[in-house]
Amino acid sequence: MAIHKLDLGEFDEIDYDLIAIHTSLESYRLAYFINQKLPINLSKSKNEIEISLKEGDTYFSRFYFYNEEKSISWNLIQNKNEINVGSKPDQHDLFSNTMTEVNTNVYLLPDFKKVDYFLKVEKSEEAFDILKILQLLNTIDTISAVYEVDTSKIKSKNNLIF
Repeated sequence: MAIHKLDLGEFDEIDYDLIAIHTSLESYRLAYFINQKLPINLSKSKNEIEISLKEGDTYFSRFYFYNEEKSISWNLIQNKNEINVGSKPDQHDLFSNTMTEVNTNVYLLPDFKKVDYFLKVEKSEEAFDILKILQLLNTIDTISAVYEVDTSKIKSKNNLIF
């Protein structure tokens, strides 16, 4: 019987580009402006990204487009979300029956807390001009900053697997 070996290094290969976007726009408006500037058609995905934390589960919105001609997947992903954490006090006093609610910010990639959205572009072997994409995104007035993220420096890469 033959023995087959799998090289786990093949699965660790990063085959996507990640663009950080700083803006105060809502996700649907940002997707609309990106669709106008780039030759893509992002639409709201029913499959939101779920992250489980000790505080609870949270969902990050996602807009998706797949270009069949070039075999490129586009994902616009929300990075910041608020989770409502309720806690019951340990004390037994006049206010012990009240429940305190605290809103906590959670991030898809905690390494980049100032980033509002990420544009994840999964590509095939075909050449892809990331600089042209950055220039086109920079022409959107309501975006304050756009830049490529060095994917080797991301500590929570598993959050980008969906």
